[in-house]
Amino acid sequence: QVQLVESGGGLVQAGGSLKLSCAASEQTFTIYTMGWFRQAPGKEREFVAHITWNGADTYYTESVKGRFTISRDFAKNTVYLQMNSLKPEDTAVYFCAAKRPYTGGAYQTKDYPYWGQGTQVTVSS
Repeated sequence: QVQLVESGGGLVQAGGSLKLSCAASEQTFTIYTMGWFRQAPGKEREFVAHITWNGADTYYTESVKGRFTISRDFAKNTVYLQMNSLKPEDTAVYFCAAKRPYTGGAYQTKDYPYWGQGTQVTVSS
């Protein structure tokens, strides 16, 4: 069972930056595809970014391309989401998720069996 714990959320002004972290419990973290999703009030949870099991490839939703960067540190069993040039519309609870590679897609919530508890990001205008 993979346990994921997010941290790093908070309140920031528009144009500012935050770096989210997601620490995984298992050593087998190295074989999981890791994703970030977000959920704004009254909206469905949506895909933000994911990184392949070996860190070779990253994918982003269009609205965050050029502003957000997903990365992973294998020594620390941790995946990060660096968020720059934040906008009020980025306000949401951000969730970390994990899945085994080559098991279906990686862009929808149903693709990921393991989830963290979420961390709130609020961007003020």
